[in-house]
Amino acid sequence: MLTVVFAVTPAQAAVQRAAQPGWRLKDTGTDARFRGLAPVSRGVAWVAGSRGTVLRTDDGGRSWRDVSPPDAEDLEFRDVEAFDRRRAVVLAIGEGDASRILRTDDGGATWTESFRNADSRAFYDCMTFFDRRHGLAMSDPVDGRYRILSTRDGGRSWTVLPSDGMPAAQPGEAGFAASGQCLVSSGPRDVWLATGGGATARVLHSADRGLTWTAAETAIPAGDPARGVFALAFRDRGHGLAVGGDYRGDQESPHASAVSRDGGRSWVRSAVPPPAYRSGVTWLPHSRTAALAVGPTGTDLTVDGGRTWRTVDSGSYDTVDCTPDFGCWASGERGRVARLEF
Repeated sequence: MLTVVFAVTPAQAAVQRAAQPGWRLKDTGTDARFRGLAPVSRGVAWVAGSRGTVLRTDDGGRSWRDVSPPDAEDLEFRDVEAFDRRRAVVLAIGEGDASRILRTDDGGATWTESFRNADSRAFYDCMTFFDRRHGLAMSDPVDGRYRILSTRDGGRSWTVLPSDGMPAAQPGEAGFAASGQCLVSSGPRDVWLATGGGATARVLHSADRGLTWTAAETAIPAGDPARGVFALAFRDRGHGLAVGGDYRGDQESPHASAVSRDGGRSWVRSAVPPPAYRSGVTWLPHSRTAALAVGPTGTDLTVDGGRTWRTVDSGSYDTVDCTPDFGCWASGERGRVARLEF
C-alpha cells in the first residue's frame, strides 16, 4: 500500500492515515504491458502498450474500453499524449517504418496515421506536447545527432526540424523508450531530452521548442547501453527530477536519481536515491516538494524535492503521471494500471 503523508498538523495527519491513500489496481482485462500513460483527470485516462493495445477509461478505471487502432497488433506503443477523452496521439517505436504516430479525434473509434518513419536509421522513443497544437517527438541519433519531429496542428502532421542546433551525440548514446518520459516539456517553449548509453548520462534542454539545444551531464551512471536517465519531470521551467539506472534486473542501480534547480543546466545526485532502477517520475499536484518515482520493483516518494527518496510500495510499474485534480495514475507490465485513491 502506497501511503502519502505531507507536513500537516497531527489532526490532519490522522485523517490522512485513516484514509490510507495508495495505489488501487484497476482491472484492464488484458496482459499487455502499458509503458504509455496519459491521464486527463481522476476519471479519464489513456494507456498504450504492447501488441498495439490502447485502452481508455471514463469512470476512474472501473471499466476500460479497448480503442486499439485496427491492424496494429505488430506495433509497440510506448507513448500516448491525450488532450481529453476524445483526442489523443500515440507513438509506436522501432526501427524504420515500425516508428509511427497515430491520432484519434473520436475517443479511439477511428485512428489516422500522421507519421510513418521512412529512414531505417531512425528509431523514435518519446513525444511531448506544449499545448493542444504544438508538440515534439524524438528519435535516437541519426548522423550523430538526435532527430526531432515537430507538429503545429496537434499531431495531424509532422516535420523534421533542422539539426543545426542539436549538440553532437556521444558514441553509443540514445534515448530509452521505457515510459514516455524521455522527452518532457514545461510551459509554452521549454523541453528536455534524457539520454543514456554513452560515456555519461545527459539531459538536453531547448528553450525554443526544439530548434536549439544545450547539453548537461547528470550524476546518474551511464557508460553501458542499459544505463542512463530514463525519465524526467519538471514542475516548472526551473525544477526538474531525473531517474534511471540500469534496467537489467540482475544489475544494481546506485545513484539512480538527480535534481536540477536551474532548468537542467546542472544536476546534483540525490542524497538518498531510490534503491533500484526507476523508469518513471512525476511531481504530485500542487506541491513544490513531493514526487513519485516508479519502476519494476516499486514506488518511491520524495517530500523534499528529490533530495531523499523512500520506497512506499513494492508493485511493478513502468510509468506514472498526475493531473491537477489529483488524478495520479501508474501503469506497467501484465496489464497493470493503478490510481492513487484516498
